[in-house]
Amino acid sequence: MSGGADRARYFLGIDGGGTGCRARIEDADGTVLGQGLSGPATTRLGIDEAWASIARAFGAAIEEASLSPSEVKRIHAGVGLAGIGRKGALEALRAIKHPFASIDFVSDGEGACLGAHSGRDGAIVIAGTGSIGLGFVEGRHLRVGGYGFPISDEGSGADLGLKTVQLALRANDGRHEKTALLSEIMQRFQNDPMEAVAWMDRASATDYAALAPMVMRHADQGDAAGRRIVQSAAEHIDTLIRTLFDKGAPRVSLLGGLSSPLEPWLAPDVRRRLKPIDGDAVSGAIILARKSVCSR
Repeated sequence: MSGGADRARYFLGIDGGGTGCRARIEDADGTVLGQGLSGPATTRLGIDEAWASIARAFGAAIEEASLSPSEVKRIHAGVGLAGIGRKGALEALRAIKHPFASIDFVSDGEGACLGAHSGRDGAIVIAGTGSIGLGFVEGRHLRVGGYGFPISDEGSGADLGLKTVQLALRANDGRHEKTALLSEIMQRFQNDPMEAVAWMDRASATDYAALAPMVMRHADQGDAAGRRIVQSAAEHIDTLIRTLFDKGAPRVSLLGGLSSPLEPWLAPDVRRRLKPIDGDAVSGAIILARKSVCSR
């Protein structure tokens, strides 16, 4: 490459989540040059492990893009990473040596919000294993909920699972009417509450969230307990969305693995106000990288 091409800038976006890490490289015109995937990238696994996953993803993207070492030095990177709010995480990440012209970090949720609204003011509600409301309005950062399961994350998959196990145990005692959903839950524990207790002692939010598809299936089939649990979850998501609008968000989008199954259960006024996303979290990370260049 020569002339103006030598001074060309490249933009790398990375979305590091609890289930996997995605990377994408674009040129200044937005043409995709290379992409890469790797395993979980969250600070919960440790900074070194998170960075190793990030490096595998961007390494694959660089290889696919066939960029030389001198071209890699002209990459501006943006990283959205799960668990970046943990104490000391951001400082530790910024201290890691990297081969790029610049690198900037935000939470994976903030990256998703940037992508959802093309970097403009707006907010998102994520309904997945956990739940949270995030947004940007006139330079302010908005946050509603998302403080972690089980003390928060209402309306999430983990919360659905927890509420269902609680109700199943009550039904097993005779304190609540048994339904097909609650019977299926107890069958998973050999109809023995002590098996449920043993499971609880080692269960994570992900384990509880794994029950959510079963809950949704029974609710959609008319199971009384399932409908009650899912309707309660939908009301919590309604509240997150309305609160973000109340805080000044001009637009709100619903994301996450539970977003599609839960959307039909949301209040009609909330559903009408939801906006489809413009782009994904990797797009948001690229927007972050481009902003870092503009602010220099």
